[in-house]
This record gives sequence, structure tokens and C-alpha cells, in this order.
Amino acid sequence: MENMPERGGDALQRHMRLQEDLIDSLDEELEMELDDWRVGNGHAGDESWHAQRRQYFRELLRLQGELVKLQDWVMHGGHRLVVLFEGRDAAGKGGVIKRITQRLNPRVCRVAALPAPTSRERTQWYFQRYAAHLPAAGEIVLFDRSWYNRAGVERVMGFCSDAEYEEFFRSVPEFEKMLVRSGIQIIKYWFSVSDNEQESRFQSRIDDPLKQWKLSPMDLESRRRWEAYTQAKEVMLERSHIPESPWWVVRADDKKKARLNCISHLLEQVPYQAVSHADVVLPERVHHEDYLRHPVPEEMFVPEKY
Repeated sequence: MENMPERGGDALQRHMRLQEDLIDSLDEELEMELDDWRVGNGHAGDESWHAQRRQYFRELLRLQGELVKLQDWVMHGGHRLVVLFEGRDAAGKGGVIKRITQRLNPRVCRVAALPAPTSRERTQWYFQRYAAHLPAAGEIVLFDRSWYNRAGVERVMGFCSDAEYEEFFRSVPEFEKMLVRSGIQIIKYWFSVSDNEQESRFQSRIDDPLKQWKLSPMDLESRRRWEAYTQAKEVMLERSHIPESPWWVVRADDKKKARLNCISHLLEQVPYQAVSHADVVLPERVHHEDYLRHPVPEEMFVPEKY
């Protein structure tokens, strides 16, 4: 009976956390509609909380405007940019990638999120399947996890041998130096999330039916092996932090701050400038007297339930 208040408190905290995550999910959807939403109108409740959200949205929009300028500069000058996002499960990598790509042209900025290697790919040169996704001139590629899988999940879960692991660290500096010499800029981010915060985020995914798909058996096992992942991360940062492609660590316990800090830092790493464009003029629609628009059969329309 003495444990009842503690269990009740845990349940209350989980409920509050679920509510916070639901609000954050709503924020994500609002971010998609910010072009049509005037920040700061008609809100009630905790004014300091709303003020923080307004500040976040304003800054996010400003940074996304700069990302559009960066995209134009990359296209105009033929720059090639690779950004790697690594970190523990639920560290927030996908969230920042979503905010980076949200207003960019997917033909210019694309995401590479590779599945587990096939039996054929496992017999290839380790970097081969990643090299196929590297950018051409005027392109940006964001790797949602990257060739550093070998230093992380493969090492911790025993998916590679000790010899393969050591060969990776012999090869990865030379591989990245070769890419940089060829004109590809590489930026590497590690999203650092605390033990307690990862536990809370995992529990929120368990409690939220809309997020349960994000939890794989591998994610759950990674939680059990927290310390092994910590050791693997420390070795990775030490052995692959080179001047040509250094690691940058993003404090990620606060998801919104992590997004803004990462995007701001990314923009600082690229010497982009605003590219001038000719004014866009909408042409007049051509009308023809013999034009006849055929009606669409009513049964072809999607029912208007809303």
C-alpha cells in the first residue's frame, strides 16, 4: 500500500508527459500551416508559455527562410553538401530533419534513411551503399543515420566483427577526407539526450497509439544497453573527429531548442549568400472561344465529409 502514491504519481507524470507530446505533435502540424497562421492571435492561458511558443515559431520561420537562401546558393553555385545526423533512438534527429526539409525543394534537398543492408549489400565494400546517395552538384543530402551505424548499433548489437569494426575506423577518416577533397562538404551532428529523457520519450511512444510504430524491438534493446551505446559513442567521437569533418554535439533534451540550435549552426557552417532572382510575373491566362470544359461525373468526386 505504501507504493500506491508513488505509482499514482508515476501515472500522473506519464499522463502529463503524454499531454505534452500531444501538444508538441499539434505544434508540428501548426508549423506546416504557418504560412496561413498569424502567430500570437487569439491565444488564452499561460502567457509565458504562449510567448515561448510564439518566439519558437518566429525563429523557426526565420531560420527556414535562411535555409531557402542556402538552397538557392547551393543550386546556383553547384555546391555539394552532406549532413549526417546521429544519436540515440528518440534523440530528435527526425524532428530536426523534418524542420530543415519542410520548406525546401525535395529535388535539391533529400533525405537518405537507409534500411538494414541486404544479403548482397553485406558482401559489398562497406561504404558502397552510402556512396550511391552522395549529392551531385547543386544538391544537399541529409543522412538520417549514416555509415556510422557500424560504430554504433552494429558494434553494440554484435552485427559486425571486431576486425570489421577496426577496419571501419581505419577507413572512415580516409573516406571522408576523399569526399572533402572531391568538393563535398560534410557536417556531422550527434544528438545528445539524457538517460531520463530517453526513457520518458520511449514511454510516451508506448502510451501513444499514434507513435507506437516508432518503437522497434531494436529500440527497446538499445534502452537496455544504454551504457554500451555510451561507450560506443565515446569511441566514435574520439576516433572519427577530424579537421576535415568534425563532430558537433547538439544538446537535445529540449526538442525545440535543439531544432533551432542545430539549424542555426548548420547555416553558420556554409558560406552561402543571397542569390538574386528576376521578378516573377504571372502570365495572363489564354482564352479560346472554342474551348469547352467537359463536366466531371459526380461519382468521381471524393465525398466531402468535412
